[in-house]
Amino acid sequence: MSISAESQSLSAVLLDAAPLLKPEQASSRTFTQSVSPGRRLWLRFKSQRLGYWSLVVFLSVYGLSLAGELISNDKPLVVYYQGQWYFPLVKQYQESVFGGDLPILTDYNDPYIREQLNKPGNFALYPLNPYYYDTLCYFSSSTHNPGAPSRDNWLGTDTAGYDIAARLLYGFRISVTFAFGLTLVGTALGILIGAVQGYFGGKVDLFTQRLIEVWGSMPELYLLIIFASIFQQSFTMLFVLLALFGWVHLSDYVRAEFLRNRQLEYVKAARALGLSHWQIIWRHVLPNSLTPVITFLPFRMSAGIMALASVDFLGLGVGGQSPSLGRLVLQGKENLDAWWISAASFGVLVLTILLLTFMGEALRNAMDTRRAEQRAG
Repeated sequence: MSISAESQSLSAVLLDAAPLLKPEQASSRTFTQSVSPGRRLWLRFKSQRLGYWSLVVFLSVYGLSLAGELISNDKPLVVYYQGQWYFPLVKQYQESVFGGDLPILTDYNDPYIREQLNKPGNFALYPLNPYYYDTLCYFSSSTHNPGAPSRDNWLGTDTAGYDIAARLLYGFRISVTFAFGLTLVGTALGILIGAVQGYFGGKVDLFTQRLIEVWGSMPELYLLIIFASIFQQSFTMLFVLLALFGWVHLSDYVRAEFLRNRQLEYVKAARALGLSHWQIIWRHVLPNSLTPVITFLPFRMSAGIMALASVDFLGLGVGGQSPSLGRLVLQGKENLDAWWISAASFGVLVLTILLLTFMGEALRNAMDTRRAEQRAG
């Protein structure tokens, strides 16, 4: 009877205190308790308007770049010729198919081919920008290269006669994809090595930390120069070299989080229940140690983009005719009178880094639960 009386009095106190809460506070607390942690994180991130819209713009532009062949290409999207349909983006056709004399692949910029496709009863649907990143603008209105912006080339041409708009579109796609892969590999290595150090500690931590200090002190730029002089330049070589050094700083943050969390009660309880080390690391410690990892992802993306642009600017990146933001910046430096090259390439780089920075700041604020509680209160 005494226990029942105490519970009833406690319920009465709580009911009396309930009206003290404002309606909006009560509803917000009820909503906060009903949604998942991931949903709460997304709502906090979405409340950061600058970071949220930066994410929308970044993903939209990257999505357009992934569909670059539909936007900027020297091949028609679809051709209707002499009663038959052709799809040059999917299949290559010989010139003789469209009235040519030679059994070679069709050059759709050839004036004769264009004349054939424009005859009555035939038509060809070209992309918005009829240039690929390695299309030479033979029939551009510019009399020399680099050519100034014109109706044919919206952002002008570079020193080789390539359309700058097309090279920026494909260069942006390559840079972001390269940075995403670099971030993914570097983050995985940093988490793995930092988790092993922080969880086991002791001699494992001491020995691994000494190895990391030696590895991190190696001159990365000199290694790039050496490998570029020995092997043929390629994305694979560049990616491997940068990925081997991209995890060092992140592992320090993961190590610190694991050193702090491994002494908490829930980890000791998991050990007492007989769970293996990897089960404890994966299921219990890692989910509670990912805050610095998640908040650093946009900044690591921007670092990867700048790394690719920097090595291309120095001539240590990928050679050939592949589009590169760094090489466009270099061309702008070497051709100061062609202001459109510097303005376009440097502008794309700056805007990309700004978008990723705004996203990183918003994500960091969203992960800071104390700041979110202060705003809600």
